[in-house]
Amino acid sequence: MIKLLKKIQALIVRWWGDFTLQTRLMAGATLVVSLIMSGLTFWAVNTIQQDARLNDTRFGRDLGLLLAANVAPLVSQENRTELARFSYSFYQSTSSVRYMLYADEEGKIFFGIPFSESAVQNSLTLRRRMQLPEDYTKDTERPLVRQHLTPAGEVTDVFIPLNYEGQYLGVLALGINPNPTVVASSHLTRDVTIAVFVSIWVMVILGAVFNALTITQPIKELLVGVKNIAAGNFKQRINLPLGGELGELIYSFNDMAERLERYEEQNIEELTAEKAKLETLVSTIADGAILLDTELQLVLVNPTARRIFGWEAEAIAGENVLNHFPKPVCMQLTRPLFQAVTGESEGMEFRIFLPDPSPRTIRILLNTVLDQAKENVKGIAITVQDITREVALNEAKAQFISNVSHELRTPLFNIKSFIETLHEYGEDLSFAERKEFLETANHETDRLTRLVNDVLDLSRLESSRQYQFASVNINQLIDQVLRTYQLNAKDKKIQLSQFLENDLPNVHGNYDLLLQVLGNLLGNALKFTEAGGQVTIRAYQLPSAEDSSLGGQVRIELSDTGIGIDTEDQQAIFDRFFRVENRVHTLEGTGLGLSIVKNIIEKHHSQVNLISEVGVGTTFWFDLAVYQPADQPTQAGQKQPALSLAPSSPIVFSTQETSGSI
Repeated sequence: MIKLLKKIQALIVRWWGDFTLQTRLMAGATLVVSLIMSGLTFWAVNTIQQDARLNDTRFGRDLGLLLAANVAPLVSQENRTELARFSYSFYQSTSSVRYMLYADEEGKIFFGIPFSESAVQNSLTLRRRMQLPEDYTKDTERPLVRQHLTPAGEVTDVFIPLNYEGQYLGVLALGINPNPTVVASSHLTRDVTIAVFVSIWVMVILGAVFNALTITQPIKELLVGVKNIAAGNFKQRINLPLGGELGELIYSFNDMAERLERYEEQNIEELTAEKAKLETLVSTIADGAILLDTELQLVLVNPTARRIFGWEAEAIAGENVLNHFPKPVCMQLTRPLFQAVTGESEGMEFRIFLPDPSPRTIRILLNTVLDQAKENVKGIAITVQDITREVALNEAKAQFISNVSHELRTPLFNIKSFIETLHEYGEDLSFAERKEFLETANHETDRLTRLVNDVLDLSRLESSRQYQFASVNINQLIDQVLRTYQLNAKDKKIQLSQFLENDLPNVHGNYDLLLQVLGNLLGNALKFTEAGGQVTIRAYQLPSAEDSSLGGQVRIELSDTGIGIDTEDQQAIFDRFFRVENRVHTLEGTGLGLSIVKNIIEKHHSQVNLISEVGVGTTFWFDLAVYQPADQPTQAGQKQPALSLAPSSPIVFSTQETSGSI
C-alpha cells in the first residue's frame, strides 16, 4: 500500500512538473477563487437556514399560544369531542403543523393528531408519555421550543402549557414544518455552488491538458534542442507540424542550427591549419614544450621534450603525463600540476636534477592556459630547459667568488693588522709581545699559503674530494683563533671569553678547515655584536652513551650577545650569498662564510646548529668525533644530546673546567 501511494505521489509530481509556471499560477489562482466563492455560498446558505429556523420558532410559539388559548376551556370541561373536532379542523386548515398532541398534568398523552402510536414514534420519537423538565410546570407562561431532524427535514417542536383560570391542565405539543420555499432555495443554492465548482475545475483540467499537448510539449522539445546546440551538437533539428508563432520559432531554430553547423565546419578547417603551423613552430624551438589538458593528458610534445625525457620511441599522446615523467620530476610536479589545474597558481618554476640516463639539471616552467575571458583554465603549458651547463658555470662562479673574496681576505687582514701594530707600536711593545705578534703573522702567512694552494679544493667542498684528517688539539685551535681576533675585539670593546673543559681529548679533523670554521663564526660574532657585548667559546666532552658504537664527541659552542637572527632567516643563513645584514644593518659581507662553515662541518660528518633570539644573541654549536689512533680500538660512542639553553643562559661546567678571557 505504501509503495502504491509513493508511485501515485511520484506520478502526480511528474505530471505537475510538466506544466509551465504560468499554468501552475493559473491553477493556483483558480483554486483560491473557487474556494472563496464556495465558502461565501455555503455561508449564505447557512445564514438563510438560521433565519428560517428562527422564523419557524417564532411562528410555532405564536401559533401554539393562540391554539392553547382556544382549547384550554375545552380541556377544562373535558369536552374531548369538541376538542377533537376543533383540533382536527385546525390541523386541516394549515400545512405548517406536522402533529398536535395533548397531555394531562402527569404528561400522559390523551389525544393526538395523528394519534397512531407508530406514526407518533416515527415522526416525533416520543413515547406515550411526555418527558418534560421538572420545573416546567412552575413557569406556565413560557413555551418550550426545540428542533429535531426527520427524514422529511427539520421539525420545530413547541410545548405550550394549558392553563385555565389559574389552573394547570396539561401540555399542548405542536410540530411545525419548515418553510418549503426557504428549504427549496437553500437546496438550489447548494446544488448550483457544487455544479459551478466542479465546472470550473473541469475547465481548468481540460485547459491544462490542452496546454500540455499544444504548448508545453513543443517548448520542451525546443528546450532540449537549445541545450544540444549549447553542447556543440549543431546537427540538432526539431520536426513538429505546428503553425502560428510556435511554428515560426521552430523554423528559426532549425535555420540557426544549420548556420552554426556550416560555421563550425569552416572554423574546424581554419583551426586545423593554424594547429599545423603551431606544431611546426613548436617542433623547431630549442626548449622542450609540453601542452596538457585539464585532465593532465598530453596534447602536444615537441622533439626536444621527447629527447630530454627519453620519450622518442613512446606513443604517449592522450595519456596522463604523470605516468611518463621521471620519478624526480613526478615527485616535484604532481602537486603543482593539480594546483595549476584548479587555478590556485598561474606560473611556477622548478629546478630538478635527473641522475639517469646521465646527470642533468633541468628547469621546468609551468604556466596555465586560460580561456578568452581569462577566467577558466583550459590547459597547462610546460617549458623544459636543460640548464646543466648553466648550473656548472654558476657553481664555478660561486666557488671562485667564495675563495677569492672571502677565504683569502681573512688571513691577509690578520697579517696586515699584526704588522701595522708592530710598525706603529713596536717600541712600546715588549720583546715577548713582538715575538708573539711575529709568530702569529708567520702562522697566518703559512695558513695563507695553504689557502692559496687549496683554494680550488675548498670550492669543491660539496664534491667528492678527500681531505687529510688528523688529530687536532682543541685548546690550541681555540687559542689561535682568539689571539687572531683579540685586537679586533679590543677595538670594538667586546670581551672575548673561553670556557674549556680540562683534559679535552683531541678530535679527528682538518686543522686548517676547523680554524677557518671558528674564524668565520668568531668574525661574524664580532661583526654583529655591539660595543660592551661578550663573545664566548666553549668546548666540552659530551657524556658517554654505552649503547653507541661510535667514538666520543666534543662539542664546541660559540655564543654572542649580538643582534640575533630572526626565526625566518635561521634556515637560510647557511645558503650561499645570503646575508642577514641586508635586513638588519648595513655591514658588508659576501654571504659565503656560514655556507663554507656548513660544508666543512659536513666534511667532518657533523652539522652546524644554532639557537638565536633577536635582541638577545646567537649560539652556534657543532660536535666533532674524538680522535682514535689506528692501533687503538674504538671507544664507546657518544650520543649527541639536545641543547637545552638559550643564548643568553649561562652554561654550567664541571669543577675541572678552566676559563679565561682575553
